[in-house]
Amino acid sequence: MQTGLHRNTISKVYRQLETDGVVEAMAGSGIYVRDQQKPREIKTPPHIRNRGVTDLDREVRKCVDGLLNAGCTLQQTRELLTREIDWRLRCGARVLVSTPREDIGASMLIAEELEPCLDVPVEVVPMEELESVLENSSNGTVVTSRYFLQPVEELAKKHSVRAVAVDLNDFRQELAMLKELRPGSCVGLVSISPGILRAAEVILHSMRGNELLLMTATPDVGSRLLALLRASSHVLCDRPSLPLVEQSLRQNRSQLMRMPQVHCAESYLSTDTIDLLRKEIGLQTPAAAS
Repeated sequence: MQTGLHRNTISKVYRQLETDGVVEAMAGSGIYVRDQQKPREIKTPPHIRNRGVTDLDREVRKCVDGLLNAGCTLQQTRELLTREIDWRLRCGARVLVSTPREDIGASMLIAEELEPCLDVPVEVVPMEELESVLENSSNGTVVTSRYFLQPVEELAKKHSVRAVAVDLNDFRQELAMLKELRPGSCVGLVSISPGILRAAEVILHSMRGNELLLMTATPDVGSRLLALLRASSHVLCDRPSLPLVEQSLRQNRSQLMRMPQVHCAESYLSTDTIDLLRKEIGLQTPAAAS
């Protein structure tokens, strides 16, 4: 309460300290600094035991034997394993979400959905500023859309950090709705990401050709948003845009011939891609945690 830190963050730190042998938890008593003179008892986390690994000691020996057979000494093996573990811990220190400044809305959508799912800080960084941010601190993982992965990977490699691309939701429900609209309907698309709007235009045209009239708007351009709401029978938007869409509908109700049907896409990212990202940066998945 005094520090303002979330209890999940504090619990994670204590778990890491216990894993590193700095502290030990005593059931019903509390957490204590471990006596460094005592031999350390390595406990297998329960979520690992449940994954079908019958003998972790054997897996460790196989890994070490493989490095020794490749010509490494024991000291070199230790250094290689420690370096890899340290690097993965650094990757899990924070998440930087990066897309070009012209489509920073895509980063904001990604960050909004990642933040509640990760136990690490999530920051939005325009791609044009990413290099200077990594020069100041190279701890963390850079996350981006697959469309921008190549330039982000080049910057990440330069600074020895991990770059991970996330996959978008398939928007199956929204596409099914669009397929059912009668020809001549006007559809309005509202998003904080101009890139999403451009991609949606292409997808919708490939599905319905010229059967539907399509209008797009970002929620910060009030005049364009109002024109869209006046003309559209159906409006699809992302979660950050929904409050502005609803506010504009309330304020301009008298100017509307009819109220459009508003549908908000609940998620921008696929569930699988969030779970994969948690594994990539060394976080326990929610299913394993339970």
